[in-house]
Amino acid sequence: MTEDKQFLIDVSKMRMPFGKYKGSFLIDLPEHYIVWYKRKGFPNGKLGKQMELVYELKLNGLEDLIREIKKRY
Repeated sequence: MTEDKQFLIDVSKMRMPFGKYKGSFLIDLPEHYIVWYKRKGFPNGKLGKQMELVYELKLNGLEDLIREIKKRY
């Protein structure tokens, strides 16, 4: 499995590990929360990269892509 494919699978299954939305899937986080993080700065590491991808997907209306991956894997 390629790294990109595995990264998308990981994003589809990742839950927010802290804060107000702890336990929510990243793709299900409210848009305003993701935008706030974009302005504030995403966390370092894999979580930050995943949140940045979620931001881009929401910005372009592609959240269903991750939801479909979540169903398949």
